[in-house]
Amino acid sequence: MRKWGPLTAVCLGTFMLLLDVTIVIVALPDMARVLDASLSDLQWVIDGYALALAALLLGIGAAADLLGRRRVHVAGVVLFAVASLGCGLASSPALLVAARGIQGVGAAAMFATTLPLLASVYRGKDRSVALGLWGAVSGGAAAIGPVVGGLLTEGPGWRWIFFVNLPVSVAAIWLTVRTVPESHGARGRRIDWAGTVSFAVFAAAATYAVVRAGSLGWTSGRTLATFGIAALALLCFVLVERRVAHPLLELSLFRKSAFTGVMAGALAYNLAAFAVLPYTSIWLQTVLGLSPVQGGLALLPLAATAFVVAAAGGKLLHGVQPRLTIGVGLALIGVGTLGQAVLGAGSSWPALLPGLIVAGIGTGLASPALAGAALASVPPERAGMAGGAVNTFRQLGYAFGVAVLGTVLTSRIGETLGEEQSHALAGGGASGLRSAGVPEHALRAAFASGLNTAAVVAGVVGVVAGAAVLLLVRGERKAPEAAGGAVPEVVRAR
Repeated sequence: MRKWGPLTAVCLGTFMLLLDVTIVIVALPDMARVLDASLSDLQWVIDGYALALAALLLGIGAAADLLGRRRVHVAGVVLFAVASLGCGLASSPALLVAARGIQGVGAAAMFATTLPLLASVYRGKDRSVALGLWGAVSGGAAAIGPVVGGLLTEGPGWRWIFFVNLPVSVAAIWLTVRTVPESHGARGRRIDWAGTVSFAVFAAAATYAVVRAGSLGWTSGRTLATFGIAALALLCFVLVERRVAHPLLELSLFRKSAFTGVMAGALAYNLAAFAVLPYTSIWLQTVLGLSPVQGGLALLPLAATAFVVAAAGGKLLHGVQPRLTIGVGLALIGVGTLGQAVLGAGSSWPALLPGLIVAGIGTGLASPALAGAALASVPPERAGMAGGAVNTFRQLGYAFGVAVLGTVLTSRIGETLGEEQSHALAGGGASGLRSAGVPEHALRAAFASGLNTAAVVAGVVGVVAGAAVLLLVRGERKAPEAAGGAVPEVVRAR
């Protein structure tokens, strides 16, 4: 327990926070029915969590270096647990979305401190073992999320996908306090609060504008005003980062084509691979009539294939340039997502299987290599910043992707059913539309057409991003080895 207790504690927290990215996907139809939630509500149930995690990861990582990583990690687990209780008890969509946002803040505190804590405890071979097991747990959480969500939703109810976090949180806190020593980062740094706030405002405003554009219109005054706020916040972030002594993200790194290519790949990765899945889950359950467990199992091939490929690729692809594994992986994700755009009114879940498997292969290739390529594209003293940035861009890509693809989906459905019915159908209201007299064939054809269009957009993003990585990420230096002395800086999630 003394030797591997810290790893167990950190892995418990990581498992929870990553599980909660995917576990809600199959529960969305039940949430919509019980809480009378709209499509935009469901989008924010996903995006509230992902945005908070993306927007605060860098800032909280810097704060943890000063305040103490274990202290911040435990505070994050406590906040995550309290927010999970709030999610489970939520009586309205607004309360659920608010609790999910708070849950994302706790997840950011956990995620930002996870790897630095492991690096402070383990050395040499033990460090390699610890990081390898942590990576396996991270992949496993994503793989079983839809299945666990389906089992809980179909069993005790969707609220238990949040309640289950409570006992795990208690165990994680107890183990962390007992086995993980406190550690700090470099002294003398100041927390870039101005950069943290301006980046958070940019991410939230941009996502809100895209979500609302589907119902308000892209040229409406409210949509344009929100985009204006996002642009102003981004400008403020750039100005702050250029002037502050200790920036969250050193903008000069983007002068290196390799770093720009990796960040573009990270942004596109989650969008292309995962952002269409919430809407696929709604189609599986509300249109095809699958149960939550069946819906989760239908999506499992992507995550399971990714897990197997990532595990095997770590040995078989050792020494292969990261730009090749990322570029080819993103291209395969794009091809696999395009392969899911084959649905018609008579289609069922097996039609998705080939595309999900190909996308899973690409995911297994690209995901493990993204962090290494980010580290290899910058000087060693900037490795911690690069590691935090790649995780931030990945989560931001997921949040933006869910918003953009939701708008694409409803716009396409609206061409057949009309705007009001398109939002109802995409939000899980197929049964209500059937009761209102909308023909079954029309419902199936409209939703299939919308999913196809969303999958095409996501697939094109993946293919283009793969090509960009292959073109931009050239001549990178070798990433630091896991057992080397540079790891404490390399794995700092800031």
